Amino acid sequence: MNIIFLGAPGAGKGTQAEKVADAYQIPTVSTGNMIREALANGTEMGLKAKSFIEAGQLVPDEVVIGIIQERLAKDDCQNGFILDGFPRTIPQAEALDAMGVVMDKVVDIEVPDEAIMDRMIGRRVCPKCGSSFHIVTKKPQVEGICDRCGAELVQRKDDAPETVSDRLKVYHDQTEPLKDFYKKAGKLAEVDGIGSVTEITDRVMKALEENA
Repeated sequence: MNIIFLGAPGAGKGTQAEKVADAYQIPTVSTGNMIREALANGTEMGLKAKSFIEAGQLVPDEVVIGIIQERLAKDDCQNGFILDGFPRTIPQAEALDAMGVVMDKVVDIEVPDEAIMDRMIGRRVCPKCGSSFHIVTKKPQVEGICDRCGAELVQRKDDAPETVSDRLKVYHDQTEPLKDFYKKAGKLAEVDGIGSVTEITDRVMKALEENA
């Protein structure tokens, strides 16, 4: 099964994509990882991407799609794959269709903006060992101090209120329209993203089975 995961930043789609990948024994294909891999391997599309990156420009959709095609042609994707982080816009989805990449299901993890703000703004990470905490739902034993290594916890720039707000705006403006795009194609499965990881995974698996 070829699956796309949609959801706002902080909705937990990456975690759910990993769970489904394990259950279906198919790879999760991340756009960022693919570009890095194409650059490292010096593929035709990787070299094209490199020219834009070195010029400080965004990699154009047609180059990203080309890199995706190269990645999806590999043996481990022949029984299915999960796209996480792509497409982000309707033109990207249309380009994916035009390149002959056929998706079976699109899973949208639905989480209200207020809940996402609470999740991300409250997150604290350890700069030393990478452990993650939350000021409400996963408090460290000593406030502001990592349980694992004793380093002082920090709030990442990505989790600052203004950054989260900006990212949500971009999501609503550019990516959320994909829900209607894939709903019209009969491929969209919407899943409630509030609850424990296990509860949400159960909903995702049920949605995939019901819409299979």
